[in-house]
Amino acid sequence: MDFGFNLTRTANASVWRLLPNRWDFVAFPLIICVLALTAVGFHETLAPISTLQTQAVSLDPANLPEYALRTTLRMLAAMVASLVFTLIYGTLAAKSRRASMVLVPILDILQSVPVLGYISFTVTFFLALFPGRVFGAELAAIFAIFTSQAWNMTFSFYQSLRTVPRDLDEVSRGFHLTNWQRFWKLEVPFSMPGLIWNMMMSMSGGWFFVVASEAIVVGNRTIVLPGIGAYLATAIGERNLGAIGWVILAMTVVILAYDQLMFRPLVAWADKFRMENTSSGNVPESWLLDLIRRTRLIHQLLVPAGWMIGKMARVPLTLPSLQGRLPKFQIGGASVSARGRSRNPSRIGDIVWAIIVLALTVFVVWKVTVFVSTGVTWSEVGHVFWLGLITLFRVAVLIALASVIWVPIGVLIGLRPALASKIQPLAQFLAAFPANLLFPVFVVVIVKFNLNPDIWLSLLIVLGTQWYILFNVIAGATSYPNDYREAATNFQIKGWQWWRQAILPGIFPYYVTGAITASGGAWNASIVAEAVSWGNTKIVAHGLGAYIAESTANGDYPKIILGIAFMSLFVTLFNRLLWRPLFAYAEARLRLD
Repeated sequence: MDFGFNLTRTANASVWRLLPNRWDFVAFPLIICVLALTAVGFHETLAPISTLQTQAVSLDPANLPEYALRTTLRMLAAMVASLVFTLIYGTLAAKSRRASMVLVPILDILQSVPVLGYISFTVTFFLALFPGRVFGAELAAIFAIFTSQAWNMTFSFYQSLRTVPRDLDEVSRGFHLTNWQRFWKLEVPFSMPGLIWNMMMSMSGGWFFVVASEAIVVGNRTIVLPGIGAYLATAIGERNLGAIGWVILAMTVVILAYDQLMFRPLVAWADKFRMENTSSGNVPESWLLDLIRRTRLIHQLLVPAGWMIGKMARVPLTLPSLQGRLPKFQIGGASVSARGRSRNPSRIGDIVWAIIVLALTVFVVWKVTVFVSTGVTWSEVGHVFWLGLITLFRVAVLIALASVIWVPIGVLIGLRPALASKIQPLAQFLAAFPANLLFPVFVVVIVKFNLNPDIWLSLLIVLGTQWYILFNVIAGATSYPNDYREAATNFQIKGWQWWRQAILPGIFPYYVTGAITASGGAWNASIVAEAVSWGNTKIVAHGLGAYIAESTANGDYPKIILGIAFMSLFVTLFNRLLWRPLFAYAEARLRLD
C-alpha cells in the first residue's frame, strides 16, 4: 500500500507541475499577443507589391499602430540578423590573425559608408528574389536597418573577445574545454553585458535610417513601405507639425515596449555574467523576467529548450583553428590532426596572405580611380580632400566634447543599476530621436539669427553619435567587478586617484569601442547634418558630408564614389592612427586579469 501511495503522490506532483498557476494566466496573453502580431505582420509581407501603390501612406493617426507594428518587426528582424553576423564576423576578426588584417579595416569602412549607398546596390537584388511581392522590398528595408545596427554590435563583441581575462582563459584550458565549449561557456558570457547595451544602442540607432529604409527608390520608381519612417517622411514633406507630434508619441510607445519586453529582461538576465567574486547589492530587475520565473506551465515548457541549448554548448567539438594552425577536429576523446607539422603560424603563409590582400587592395583602388577619373578632375580631388579635413576636424572636436560629457555620466549610471533601470528608457529614446525631426528648428534659428552653419549644424552630427560613447561606458561600468570597487573602498582610493587608477582603466576598452563606433557614425551622420532643408529653405555647411549629399541629389556617381572613397580613407586612417593603438594598449595593459 505504501508503494502505491508513493506512486500516486509522485504522479500527482508531476501533474501539479504541469497545471498553470495565476502567473501563467498573466503571461499567456502577452505571449499570444506577440505571436499574433508577428503572424499578422508576416502575412502582410506576402501581399502583391502592387498593393503599396494602391494603399498610400496616410497621415491619419489611426493608422500609426499598424505602421508601428510593421516598423517594429523590421527592426527586430534586423536585430536578429545583426546578432548572427556579430557572432560570426566578430569571432573571425578576433580569433584569426590573418583574417583580422582584412575584416577589421573592412568593418571600419562599412560603418562609414552611407546607408543609402547600400540600398542603391541591394534593392534590385532583393526585389528579384521575390518578384511581385512585398517581401522583397521588406528584405531590402531590413538590410538597410541591419547596416545601421551590425557594426556597433560587432565592434563590442570583438573588443570583448580580445580582452577576456587571461586567468579565466587559462582555467578553461586547464579544464580541457574545446574551442567550441570555451566560446559558449566563457567568451560569449563574458561579452554579454556589453553586447546587450550595444544592442540597445543599435536598436536606437536604427531609427535614424528608418526613413531611408521605408522609402526605397529604384530608378524612376519609388516604393514606400507602410511604417513610422514612411509616415515621418510624408509628414516632413507636407510640413505637418501635428503629424510629427504623433510620430514622436508612437516612437515613445515602441521604445518603451522594447525596453520593458526585451531589453530590461536581457539586462537583468545578463547580470549573472558579471565577472566578480562578490555580489552587488544593486541587482537589475525586470517584472517580465520575474513573471516568467514565477510561472509553472510556461517554465516547464521552456525547460527542454534550455536543456537542449546547454547540451549543445557542452558538446566537446573542436572547430578548425583560426590562428594559422593545422586543422584539427575532435569529438569526445577522438582527435584527428596532422603530425610532424609546426603548430606556429607559418611565416611563408603570412607573406602570401599579405601579398594577396595587397593585390586585392590595389585592384580595388585602381578600379575606383578609373571610374572616378571619367567625371572628376585633379582640382576636384584636392577640393574633396580639403572638405574631408574640415569634416575630420569637426568629428574629432565633437567626439572629444562628447567624451568629456558622457564618460562621467555613463560611469555614474553604470555603477548604479537602480538608476540605470530608470535612465535606460530615456537614453534609448534620446538615442533613437531622428535628427531630421530637428531640421525645422535648426533652419529657422540659423536663418533668423544669421548663425554660422559650419558651427551650429555640427550639433546635428553629435546628437546621433554621442550615445555610442554613453552606452558603451555604461556597459563597461556595469561589468566592472564589485570586488574591485570594494577593494578601492577598503584602500580609501577616492577622488581623481579613483578615476585614474580604478574606474577609467576598467572601462577604457569599452570606451574605445564606443569612440570607434561614434567616430564612424559621425562621418555617416555628416551626410545628413551638413546639408539640411525645411521646405524651400536649405542650409549647407562646408564638409565632405555635404559634398556627398549634393552629389547624390544630382546623381553624379563619379563624385559620389570619390566622396565615399575619401570618407572611407579618412575613417580608416583615423582609426589606425588613434583608436587602434589605444585599443591595443587597453588589450595589453588594462585587461581585468
